[in-house]
Amino acid sequence: MGDILSQSEIDSLLSALTSGNADELELTKESDVQEVKPYDFANPSKFSKEQLRTFEIIFDNYSRLLTSFLTGYLRTNVQAEIVNSEQITYNNFTNSLTNPTILGIVDFEPFKGSIILELSTNIGYAIIDRILGGPGYPMTEIRDLSDIEKVLLERVFVQMLKLMPESWENVVHISPKLDKLETNIQFAQVLPPNELTALITVDMKIGGVQGFFNICIPYVVIEPIAQLINTANWFGSKKDKEDDDKEIYAKQVEDKLEIAQIDVSAIIGNTKISVGEFVNLAEGDIIMLDSFVNSELSVKVGNLLKFKAKPGVSRGRNAIQITSFIGRRE
Repeated sequence: MGDILSQSEIDSLLSALTSGNADELELTKESDVQEVKPYDFANPSKFSKEQLRTFEIIFDNYSRLLTSFLTGYLRTNVQAEIVNSEQITYNNFTNSLTNPTILGIVDFEPFKGSIILELSTNIGYAIIDRILGGPGYPMTEIRDLSDIEKVLLERVFVQMLKLMPESWENVVHISPKLDKLETNIQFAQVLPPNELTALITVDMKIGGVQGFFNICIPYVVIEPIAQLINTANWFGSKKDKEDDDKEIYAKQVEDKLEIAQIDVSAIIGNTKISVGEFVNLAEGDIIMLDSFVNSELSVKVGNLLKFKAKPGVSRGRNAIQITSFIGRRE
C-alpha cells in the first residue's frame, strides 16, 4: 500500500500538475528529506552535553575552593577557572602528555576505579618553589622530580582532594584519596586505551606562572551515577540541601533557646515613696504596697509580663504557683 499523502502534499501535487512543472515537485520532495548524521562506532559518545555541562558547574565550584586554599597555602595570588570540558579517549589523553609529567592517581571512593589529576610541570615546580620559600618561579630546565619534591607535591594533592567532596555534595558523597603520584606516563596506564573519559581543563595561574590542571574522569567510574549528573538534578539537590540546612539551623536555634538562661521575677507589689522618705528609712519601718495578702503576683520573664501566680511554699522553700497566662505584651 502506498503512503497516504497529507493535504499539503496533495495541494503541491495539483499545483505542479497544473503548471506542468514536475521538476519543482521533485525538488520540493527532495528538500523534505532530513540529513542523516553519521555515527562513529569506533568512538561512541557516552557523555552527553548535559553531563559535560554539569561537570563544568561542579569543577567551577571546585576551582573557587582551590583558589582560596592555594592563595593562603602558598601566600601568593592564585587564579583558577574552567576553560573546557570534552569527551576524549584515555589513549588520546595520555598521548598529549610528555615525560616528565605530574599525575595524581586518585581512588574515587566509594566508586570503583580511579580518576587522574594532571598538573602542568611549570605549575608544579612553581608550587614547590613557593613551599620552599622561593618566589615561585618555574624550573629553567625540565627534569624529573626528586623524592623530596614528590613528597611535597603529594601533600599538596592530598589537601586539594579534601576540597573536592564539597563541590560534589549536591550530586553524591565522595571520599577521594590519593593512591600515588607518578611522573612517568608509562606507569599511569590505569585504563584501557579506548576507554572514554571526560576531560575537564582548569586554567591555573600562580603568581606569574600559568599552566593547566586537568581532571580526567573515566566513564566506567561514574557509570553508577551517570543519571544523576545533570544540571536539573544538581540544582534540585542544591535546593533540597538548602532546605535541609534551614531545617537543621532552625532545630539548632530551638535547642539553644531551650537551655538559655533567663531571669524570672515574681512581683509582690509596687509603691512610690519620696527621696526623703527613702533616705530616712530605718530598720523596722513598714512600706505600704498597692497589693493585698490574697492578691495574685505578677510574674515577669525578663522584662515581659507573662503570668499571674499565687505565693506558697514547696519543700521548705518559697515558691509560686502559676494561675493564669497573660499573653504577649511588649
